[in-house]
Amino acid sequence: MLTLQDKVAIITGASSGIGQGTAILFSNLGSKLVISGRDDNALDATIRSCNANLKTEIIKVVGDVTDPEIRQQIVETAIENFGKIDILVNGAGILKNDSIENMEMENFDFIMNVNVKSIIALTQLCLPHIIKQKGSIVNVSSVAGTRSFPNVLGYCISKAALDQFTKCVALELADKGVRVNSVNPGVIVTDIHKRAGYTEEEFQKFLTRCKTTHALGRPGSVDEVANTIAFLASDSASFITAELVHVDGGRHAMTPR
Repeated sequence: MLTLQDKVAIITGASSGIGQGTAILFSNLGSKLVISGRDDNALDATIRSCNANLKTEIIKVVGDVTDPEIRQQIVETAIENFGKIDILVNGAGILKNDSIENMEMENFDFIMNVNVKSIIALTQLCLPHIIKQKGSIVNVSSVAGTRSFPNVLGYCISKAALDQFTKCVALELADKGVRVNSVNPGVIVTDIHKRAGYTEEEFQKFLTRCKTTHALGRPGSVDEVANTIAFLASDSASFITAELVHVDGGRHAMTPR
């Protein structure tokens, strides 16, 4: 049976979407948590959901993970309160619509800072503690890291970079007993697309298109991604590292004719 009993996990991006769902699942599986996000009230909502059925040891750190001081606070909070770090889930991320014709370098830098640079920096801070525990790192990437899509150029580049980070670091840390993997979701029903600028009508049309863009004929749910993250983070996946696990209803394998 899958368990994270007494594991200490850091989860970024836990105020909404996949990060929030992962925090709730981890708490149900027995993990002690340090969660971070920019929205204080939303983090409180995550904590209430985590504690709906049991009292989980969970601490929030409010702030932007691109801020070095916030990253330092996340790690220090985990060590000061729990004494160790077993798992790092890099869940924070941002999506913006752009193309080579209209992409502004300022926006590209921002996407890379959130989706790549902040993850590298936080991983470096956590690493001594994770090595000590022979722990696990799970990065939340995207099918856009392994497949190409128009009009989300910066996002695709950032997720492709994150996938290489996952595989390279997995090889570098294998002899230390640390596993590094990523999940690569397809379209998941969260607010990320609305935050990228989609209207409600556009978003519903986007979800309807999933009937043809995903082999299973539908978008995915947060729980389906969270379950995969929990498996990869757990000892049940003890012989899995450097893996990019598509949770995308088969979208990555499709070649429309």
